[in-house]
Amino acid sequence: MEANIEMKREVEFGAAYRWQHWIRAVSIVGLTITGFYLAMPFVTPAVNAEPTNFMNALFRSWHMILGFVLIGAIIYKTYFFIFEKDNERERLAIKDLINPKVWSQTIGYYLLVSKHPKQSGDYNPLQFMAYFIFYILMVILIITGLILFVHSYHDGLGALLYTPMRSIEVMLGGLAWVRQLHHIATWGVILFVVVHIYMAIFNSVFRKEGAMDAVFSGLKWHKKK
Repeated sequence: MEANIEMKREVEFGAAYRWQHWIRAVSIVGLTITGFYLAMPFVTPAVNAEPTNFMNALFRSWHMILGFVLIGAIIYKTYFFIFEKDNERERLAIKDLINPKVWSQTIGYYLLVSKHPKQSGDYNPLQFMAYFIFYILMVILIITGLILFVHSYHDGLGALLYTPMRSIEVMLGGLAWVRQLHHIATWGVILFVVVHIYMAIFNSVFRKEGAMDAVFSGLKWHKKK
């Protein structure tokens, strides 16, 4: 950080934003672990003469619970992005998507050949596109997950969603393809998480604004105007 540049800490993320971020993060990790078990069991239950070791049912239950927690967090984040006045800087990032100069400067920045461009909002174009793809993957996972859900739970919400989910299942080509699509989208989210962590660390190191700290404390360093 240059000595002649004065910095000040400002609120970047409110408490509600940080909570939903970590709820999503924990849910995704839990869903990935339980989902891989359901696809290919990697834990052997203790040997018991009685039929009481319902390990698959336990993992499936946690997968469903975490799935609905994630759905709630995604709905909240979507509402927050579209309607919350305090979230205006996230929406302003859309302006940079149609600016070729910002795109070229952003790519140059990550290639270490140019400075970071001046942004209209919280995210540069590459970050925004990464988040956009992430939410497309989330929609795919939610829809395919609900289709799989109605095949396991037939009462209550399962009964309510059964008819519309079965209709979507037919449009997607059947249950086997739904499972494949669910797995493919999962790998897409795993890739996003790796890139997301890399970009967060990269920006924290090179921009020296406390980007990694902000998701914990909510505060970020900015140049004084």
